[in-house]
Amino acid sequence: MIKIYHNPRCRKSREGLDLLENSGKDFEVIKYLDEPISEAELKNIVSLLGISPLDLVRKNEAIWKSDYKGKDLSDAQVINAMVSNPKLIERPIVINGKQAVIGRPPATILDII
Repeated sequence: MIKIYHNPRCRKSREGLDLLENSGKDFEVIKYLDEPISEAELKNIVSLLGISPLDLVRKNEAIWKSDYKGKDLSDAQVINAMVSNPKLIERPIVINGKQAVIGRPPATILDII
């Protein structure tokens, strides 16, 4: 089952959701600001994406700038920051089986569906 980690307030996330809706495929929408992502789930997402946890952080968010920017953080600390502050998670994230992409630009979603 395809999953999209979605923030309805984000234009790119809405565009990604539109792509999935128009694909005709079944998918699950996870509004990660309403349904927090667990540490284990976030570690799995990072692994599927093949990136470091820091690459999944939205570094322009105020909470990142005020609490984390410029600090030497371990991967575990970055994961914990995102679990505690889900606004820090880049979006949208789409997972299809063992493949995952960050939908920026949204067209990258087409590569895995």
